[in-house]
Amino acid sequence: MLIRLNQAQPYVLSLFRFVVGLLFAFHGAAALFGVLGSGQTEAGAWPGWYAALIQLVCGTLVALGLGSRTAAFLASGSMAYAYFSVHQPEALLPLQNGGDSPVMFCWAFLLLVFTGPGALALDRLFGARGTSTPAEGAAPRTEAPAVPV
Repeated sequence: MLIRLNQAQPYVLSLFRFVVGLLFAFHGAAALFGVLGSGQTEAGAWPGWYAALIQLVCGTLVALGLGSRTAAFLASGSMAYAYFSVHQPEALLPLQNGGDSPVMFCWAFLLLVFTGPGALALDRLFGARGTSTPAEGAAPRTEAPAVPV
């Protein structure tokens, strides 16, 4: 059973990446264009309009798996900024200050920075470097990496 779960891991990671990126892009689209039941942010207004632009662009890139590690890093940082500048001054804990969403997005994107996009990403289709799994047919590494003394 564990072997089957491990084999599905890159595909489930891709699904996780897609859903998180799509939700993030929806937040950006809602604020930029006033769609999906949200009010439109005034163009150029700091920090809301720029945050919405980051959400739309980075969320779309992450959802597609195109430059996803870089986009996830930027998205994670923007959510950390949002939490500490907007929510945390109101109260210490996210449950008290309404910052649950920024905290969850921040940590989800940080996870994607380190795990990569998974098996189903446009980066893999275009042969971009930095994919999370070794190339097919590559021999597995058997020796331990050298550790400098």
